[in-house]
Amino acid sequence: MNRSQGTSGKGKPSGRGNQGEAKKGVARGGEGGKSKSFSRGNAPIKKGNPAPKRTSNPDEIRLNKYIANSGICSRREADDHIAIGLVTVNGKVITEMGYKVKVADEVRYDGARINPEKKAYVLLNKPKGFATTTSEGKGRTVMDLVANSTSSRIKPIGRLGRNSKGLLLFTNDDAIVAKFTNSKHGVPRLFHIELDKNLKLEDLKKIQAGFKIEGKLIEVEEISYIDNASKKEIGLKIKNTGNTIIRSIFDYIKYEIVSLDCVAIGHLTKKDIPRGSWKHLTEQELNTLKML
Repeated sequence: MNRSQGTSGKGKPSGRGNQGEAKKGVARGGEGGKSKSFSRGNAPIKKGNPAPKRTSNPDEIRLNKYIANSGICSRREADDHIAIGLVTVNGKVITEMGYKVKVADEVRYDGARINPEKKAYVLLNKPKGFATTTSEGKGRTVMDLVANSTSSRIKPIGRLGRNSKGLLLFTNDDAIVAKFTNSKHGVPRLFHIELDKNLKLEDLKKIQAGFKIEGKLIEVEEISYIDNASKKEIGLKIKNTGNTIIRSIFDYIKYEIVSLDCVAIGHLTKKDIPRGSWKHLTEQELNTLKML
């Protein structure tokens, strides 16, 4: 190869080399300095107040979802019902789409109250020493005993005194609660009662016939002596949901109740439920209860 081949002349670098250095200089910003890039990724960041984050309240739920969760209809259908004014929240008609409610709000669809929680039915065999209340600060309560039974907000139907024992039904189903508290029908409960002395036959017949206390007629479904036991022990069936009325009956005829045990609620019994334990109603037990 000729020594001059590939060069433009002796002592002169080729144009290719100059172009490479020129390009290199541009990339480095000319005289060794770095140039500012105008690419999108390296554009200067404009400082300012960031957009506020939207925070959702975990205690609130969209009204259409609340209705859908109750099992009445789908969310889309719920929007239609809301739009035509079929839904009220705390007594006020709501037609606004996207309206949010709290779980504790009273929501009614076509006049009937609805509940977005899964329906739960828990039967407890209550021991002594637990108050029948949902209030806090009352010491040991029946709510402590069923705390792990369900995530639904259940409440006891009726009550048993702190020193009373036996069956107590919990639910969040308003229709079942209404069945128990209906003054004309109700659901019978059977109690095993021990008195401080033998119950006279004439007093037993008086209770069976019914009588008035302070102008109010007191009636029971059935009353009888317990087989193979003393006359202190009786069985009493009544539809009233509380045990206050039972104590009023025996106070009126001068007897003191030593122990009171609810042994049956309608067809439900304590079979296979140890004292202090609970169980969920079976589908058959629930269906029978609804037919009472």
